[in-house]
Amino acid sequence: MPAGPQDFVDWFRAVSPYIHNHRGRTFVICFGGEMVLDRGFPSLIHDIALLNSLGIRQVLVYGTRPQIEARLKSAGADIHYVNGLRVTDEQALAYVKEAAGTVRIEIEALLSLGLPNSPMANASIRVASGNFITAKPSGVHDGTDLRYTGEVRRVDAKAIHAQLNQGDIVVIPPVGYSPTGEVFNLDADEVATAVAISLRASKLIFMLAAPGVLDGSGTLVRQLTDHEAQQFLIERRSAGGDLSELECAVHASRNGVGRTHLIDQTTDGALLLELFQRDGIGTLVSAARFDDLRPATIDDVGGVLELIAPLEAQGVLVRRSREKLEMEMDHFTVLVRDGAIIGCAALYPYPREGVAELACLAVHPSYQDAGRGSELFLDLEVNARTLGLTTLFVLTTHTAHWFIERGFTEARIEDLPVARQGLYNYQRNSKVFIKSVA
Repeated sequence: MPAGPQDFVDWFRAVSPYIHNHRGRTFVICFGGEMVLDRGFPSLIHDIALLNSLGIRQVLVYGTRPQIEARLKSAGADIHYVNGLRVTDEQALAYVKEAAGTVRIEIEALLSLGLPNSPMANASIRVASGNFITAKPSGVHDGTDLRYTGEVRRVDAKAIHAQLNQGDIVVIPPVGYSPTGEVFNLDADEVATAVAISLRASKLIFMLAAPGVLDGSGTLVRQLTDHEAQQFLIERRSAGGDLSELECAVHASRNGVGRTHLIDQTTDGALLLELFQRDGIGTLVSAARFDDLRPATIDDVGGVLELIAPLEAQGVLVRRSREKLEMEMDHFTVLVRDGAIIGCAALYPYPREGVAELACLAVHPSYQDAGRGSELFLDLEVNARTLGLTTLFVLTTHTAHWFIERGFTEARIEDLPVARQGLYNYQRNSKVFIKSVA
């Protein structure tokens, strides 16, 4: 929570770009039956109501596995799974229907709250549900007929869009219907993925009983391209563990869903923390890298100025006026993360001498020590070679060792191009370093 008035203002300004960006977008949010039983579930529903008030179109897909398990155990019925899929006989199907209806009613009840002095005050949210999912039987797996366990055959995207266009939150249970009137028990993750693909959703969000995707050492993996996620699945599958949501994320990404988020359902406010911060709290899977390294444009001047201003104040970088930056912006490369410039560097070529100056290399403090400076440097090194240049030089007062670690050696002012020697600032007394890139 912001500590004071200015902190609140700064926080509100920081989240406003996300409010604008998310408005009118379609999010599909999937959570399991375990989340419904958690005491934090009402808080999640309050956050979903808040997203609705911000103009975000939402489809909620819920699971019911623990609810079905409890009913089967209470009845003393046998519970069978094949490759993680429930064998749904007539008795189990009856409990599937009961659980799906009960959970849906609980969600609708929470979204209907309107108590004063609560997050739901004056919310007035409409909830829509229906036979949006056409299903087919899964059939026989490893010699076992899964009976009324099914797969998604078709999503009625037009009908869902019609409800979303009216401002409704659409709630979809993990069941589907066949053209012959049969009911099938479906996997909630599969339903959510199929719905997100059919709606061309901006985001597919899975609420997990874990922080996100963890690597072999238990460290959270913050972001993956769908290709990296596929490689991760291949490497980790032999180690066991449930990676079904990550598989869904890859499938969604490769079929038009903008981004898939895997976040910790046990964290209070997890949705808000993921959606309204640049780095979120979970794992992001997307078709392209979250960080975009590209040539700068004139529209990037403000972002570059904001990035380098603290370093200019400390004397690390030479001061550049806005006018000077505008004239030199075609020399810059920027590293952009979710619309914000978090790194920059410039390359000033001297074609006659076959050399170029690497200048104004800066990375936002929140993203240092993660290889982004090296990423910028390597990109400019490639650019220099592309221009047919053979040598890079840099002038620095604070980061000599960083450049030495990347193959630069100390040189003299006299080793600089004549034109650059004339611009050398003897008061700064910058050290000169050069590196061959031929």
